[in-house]
Amino acid sequence: MAVIRPFRTLMLSSLLWLPAALVSASPDTSTQDADYPETCPAIFHQTMKQLHSSKMLNLCEVTNGHPVLLVNTASHCGFTGQFGDLEKIHEKYAKDGLVVIGVSSDSFNQEAESESEAADVCFKNFGVTFTMLATVPVKGDNAHPLFQEVARQDAAPKWNFYKYLINPEGEIVSSNSSFTVPSDKDIQKLLAGNAE
Repeated sequence: MAVIRPFRTLMLSSLLWLPAALVSASPDTSTQDADYPETCPAIFHQTMKQLHSSKMLNLCEVTNGHPVLLVNTASHCGFTGQFGDLEKIHEKYAKDGLVVIGVSSDSFNQEAESESEAADVCFKNFGVTFTMLATVPVKGDNAHPLFQEVARQDAAPKWNFYKYLINPEGEIVSSNSSFTVPSDKDIQKLLAGNAE
C-alpha cells in the first residue's frame, strides 16, 4: 500500500497539467461542427438519437437542405391527437420536400416513462412515419442545443406540440402554438421559397 499511494498521488497530480477540456466529460457530439457540411445550417449541426432505437441521426443528413417542420411532442398530452395531423402533413408534403421532425420531450412532465411506451403512442396509435427523436429537454438552461437555437431565433416551446417551420437556410419563418398546426398556405409558402 505504501508504494501504490504515492504513485496514485503522482498520477492524480499530473492531471492538473492537462487542459480542463481534456479532463471533463466526453464531448457533446451534437455540436461538433467537424462532422457537418458547410452547406448545412448550424441549427441542424446535431446528432440525435432516434426514438426507441440505438440509431444516431445526423440532422444535416435527415434534413438534406430541405425545409423542416419541427415539433416538440409528449405522449400523455391533451394535444397528442396532433400526431395524426402531423402525419397527414408529412404524407401530403414529403414528396414536395418537407421534412417533419418530432422531438420527444418531458420538459412539461407529460412524456411516457419509457421510450417504448412513447414509441407505441406515436407509431402504433397514430401511425407516425416521420422522423421521431428520443426524449430531450426543450426549454430552460438545459435545453438541447437544437431548441436553444429555436429559442434564440423565435421562442422556446411554452408547452408540448409547438411547431416551427424552418427554411433550408435554417431560419424559423413561422411558428404555431399547441392549439394549431401550420396552415397549407404557410407550408406552401415555405416550399415555394425552397423552389426559388
